[in-house]
Amino acid sequence: MNNYEELDFSESKLKLGVWKKIIKMVWKRKGAVVLMALAMILLSGLDIIGPIITANAIDLFFEKGIYTDRDIWLYVGYFAGIAIGYTISIWGFIKLAGIVETRIAYEIRHEAFEKLQELSFSYYDKTHAGWIMARLTSDSRKLAEILSWGLIDILWGTATMIGILGILFVIYWPLALIIAALVPIMFFVSMYFRKKILKDYREVRKINSKITASYNEGILGTKTTKTLVLESKRNREFNELTTNMKSTSIRAVVHSSLFFPILIVIGYIGVMLVFRVGGGYYLDPTSGFTITMLYLFVNYTTMFFEPISQIARLLAELQQAQASAERIMMLIETEVDIKDKPEVIEKYGTLFDHKTENWEPIKGDIEFENVSFRYTEKESVLENFNLKVKAGMSVALVGATGSGKSTIVNLLCRFYEPVSGVIKIDGRDYRDRSIGWLHSNLGYVLQSPHLFKGSIIENIRYGRKDATDEEVIRAAQIVNAHEFISEFDEGYNTDVGDSGTKLSVGQRQLISFARAIVADPKLLILDEATSSIDTKTEYVIQEVIAKVLKGRTSFIVAHRLSTIINSDLIVVISDGKIIEQGTHRELLNLEGEYYNLYKNQFINEGMEKSKY
Repeated sequence: MNNYEELDFSESKLKLGVWKKIIKMVWKRKGAVVLMALAMILLSGLDIIGPIITANAIDLFFEKGIYTDRDIWLYVGYFAGIAIGYTISIWGFIKLAGIVETRIAYEIRHEAFEKLQELSFSYYDKTHAGWIMARLTSDSRKLAEILSWGLIDILWGTATMIGILGILFVIYWPLALIIAALVPIMFFVSMYFRKKILKDYREVRKINSKITASYNEGILGTKTTKTLVLESKRNREFNELTTNMKSTSIRAVVHSSLFFPILIVIGYIGVMLVFRVGGGYYLDPTSGFTITMLYLFVNYTTMFFEPISQIARLLAELQQAQASAERIMMLIETEVDIKDKPEVIEKYGTLFDHKTENWEPIKGDIEFENVSFRYTEKESVLENFNLKVKAGMSVALVGATGSGKSTIVNLLCRFYEPVSGVIKIDGRDYRDRSIGWLHSNLGYVLQSPHLFKGSIIENIRYGRKDATDEEVIRAAQIVNAHEFISEFDEGYNTDVGDSGTKLSVGQRQLISFARAIVADPKLLILDEATSSIDTKTEYVIQEVIAKVLKGRTSFIVAHRLSTIINSDLIVVISDGKIIEQGTHRELLNLEGEYYNLYKNQFINEGMEKSKY
């Protein structure tokens, strides 16, 4: 199966293109970023100024020993000013970094979630929910942290290193060359470990996606797991994933733990060389090298390698963030395979910004004209499929599992688009109008209806967000849901639970019918809407179906033929082709495929054919 989580992210090279896109996203909040940068430059300046003031104080008060009370208070003022500066800069960058982190996380999740609304069914067919959840949770959080607090380290480290090197060359350039010579060594060490750590953390992120998917599957499939006594098997599978992640994470941590000590050792080699070479300069009276200069060099050398270690730590974290950035940008930049043409968008608006004033009313005439469709190159589902439906007709699609019934209605809803051929609505190719226009005229009732967490009234109102309470109650009355809703203590304000778990299957189905009715759709799709409920509830829903189909063009996908005997047209599908079509009575008289399906179904249910 083609899963995004299985894509190869193992190459070691940091992809600058990915980071350019991420930084562009960060720059949308440039006000906070600029202020944070100024706070960090101030902090870096204070770090550099502090040793100079200290060195001058040592020279004045200890070397020369000639000073006044004014000098004492002057240096007290210097150090008090530095303390105040530290307070302001540290408060500023902590506050601003928190703001930047929050805004980056918001921006990433907002763009990713918006993309998820645009993507078609085909994307979800090949992408695990766990992969998507990991992008919106752990990956976005990790990236936001790195980009905010990591940016602080980069700014502080870069400004501090440049400032220190500049001052050291001004103080005594021969000794400064020793410090400068160690920088390339640290660079090559960093490059080596960067490759190792990058590879490890890409693997960690890949396994983390699988673990998230396993969590999701385990929670949603709890009842199935328990009823089939699969706890031990599921536990072993999950244990394999977590064990794999543990070993990979430990390997990454080992590489990181070696990285930092090596840099520290190189840094202190620099300090040792400063003491050795600088001490020699100090003992040479012709060099002009003073004890104050030696103090500054030792102090600055120690300070110089601290930002290098911080930047090295950031490089290690960037290896983790690289994998997260790649996956997040892959989601955000996923090409939408079903989208409106530019001229359609200009007239009808986008999926999020409708131009309803240009939307034409819909009658409901439907025509499939030589429509072919396949999910994969080797999996042809429909070939040259043709069907005409007049406005207001109810059409039932009957056939074996996998014959193409659901594919037909999914194509009509434009959840997928034909590989070839045309689907016309009111005589026009439906791609000449917007997706929003079509879906606003569409009602869809699924076999297993999904209810959102919240109250009953909120779930019905999802059909049309501006529906009044009276319109919601009217829709519930039409579909015979008002009676059972009124029996709840909180009535329409009753919480349905996660995915509607506090309601029965039949109750959820009736609420989904009410949700479709409140939208007043011109096209209504019922996809196996009675297959998962009991016979008693089915009779109730049959009455509901008879009500809701009036005045609408409807397509009913059904296995229970009792629900479609009154349809205006019954179409029998086999391998993506129409083998029979007509009314219930006409098809029975043919004594063909539909006759056999009908006879077998009602014999099995102990019902006589003549009753119908």
